[in-house]
Amino acid sequence: MFEVRHALLAYWLARRIKTRAQLKGRTAAKLHNWLQRDVPQVPFYAGRKVTTLDDLPIIDKATLMADFAAFNTAGITAEMGWQAFAGSKQIGKLVVGASTGTSGNRGLFVISQAERFRWLGSILAKALPGFWRKRHRVAVLLPLNTPLYDSANRMQRLKLRFFDIGQPWEDDLAAFQPTVIIAPPKVLRQIAMQAMPLAPEHVFAAAETLDPVDAAFIAAHFNRPLRQIYMATEGLFAVSCEQGTLHLCEDTMHFELPQVGDDPDLRAVIVSDFSRRTQIMARYRMNDLIRLGPPCACGLPHQTVAEVVGRVDDCFTLAGMTITPDVMRNAVVDADRKITDFRIIQTGATEIEVLVPYGVDCDAVLQAVMGALRAWSATARVIVRAADLKPDMSRKLRRVENRWRGGVPIAGIDRQ
Repeated sequence: MFEVRHALLAYWLARRIKTRAQLKGRTAAKLHNWLQRDVPQVPFYAGRKVTTLDDLPIIDKATLMADFAAFNTAGITAEMGWQAFAGSKQIGKLVVGASTGTSGNRGLFVISQAERFRWLGSILAKALPGFWRKRHRVAVLLPLNTPLYDSANRMQRLKLRFFDIGQPWEDDLAAFQPTVIIAPPKVLRQIAMQAMPLAPEHVFAAAETLDPVDAAFIAAHFNRPLRQIYMATEGLFAVSCEQGTLHLCEDTMHFELPQVGDDPDLRAVIVSDFSRRTQIMARYRMNDLIRLGPPCACGLPHQTVAEVVGRVDDCFTLAGMTITPDVMRNAVVDADRKITDFRIIQTGATEIEVLVPYGVDCDAVLQAVMGALRAWSATARVIVRAADLKPDMSRKLRRVENRWRGGVPIAGIDRQ
């Protein structure tokens, strides 16, 4: 079967590639072939001389969605894509999917059947090495289903079920008794808080930023490492190894990681997915900030990610300076050990609102946040209040959010 073949191939290649030099050499050859063979096949790049990635412009979601047909070989327009997504989610043999639209700006993707199989095979090889030796029941809990997951059920040793978290799912999940759970952190936290009678062998956080406060709580409940699958409409970016370290998928995607500000490990993300031929994603600027990590003891040569910091749009700007989401997050969590949830929102040029659960010392939180902000602004106005913080299952959880759009460009990034 296609999925097994691609998973075994990905698994075999991962075991053969032992060093950064081997990884870079192999991917450089694949990237070169993709630039020569596949990139010129879509209208946006037709007639353009392409030798290296530097010959291509950096694009973003707005560029892609403004002329969606220019980036795929089938000439599928955004209107055609949305119509298909509302129905069968296919156009001919092509699969159409969409993002959940965290920022109100939803994105489309279109892939071939072969690309769908490769995508699933890559995930299996990275997330469940040796999956063919044991039967697994995989529960995927997300607010939006796509045909990407359907192909998994063609495999004899893998039963996958999608659960719409916008609908009641608890009873059905308990009856399914998954051996693998893939869900946003807020859903995993809800499972843990409800002490649901589940005993999965593998637990993956996906689709949202994983905050340390959630990671520790979830891992303690399941009594096993909490791993991550970092993916989006634009592709599969990183998967945690069995030791829990997040590794970039450099065997299928090229990453440009420009430094942001003065922190040498804080990086923006620009991707070129040389595993895709139907829709070309070349030098696509993501809206994410990541922090690079050191080499992992597992031996994989792929670049590690210590943390997915958050969205570029959710960096705060005060007095012309940029504050990344993790700075605000850490200030609040460190203020009171009882804090297990929070919201931090920039509402104006100098206004910040912090919401914490009932029972938390709001004065202590206020002092901690003001102390963290002194390096950036002496005039920031902070309001801290208690609130009911039950997450909205219909949208991604954003604990740190910038609702003020008068900010300045971030060093190393053009704010979208």
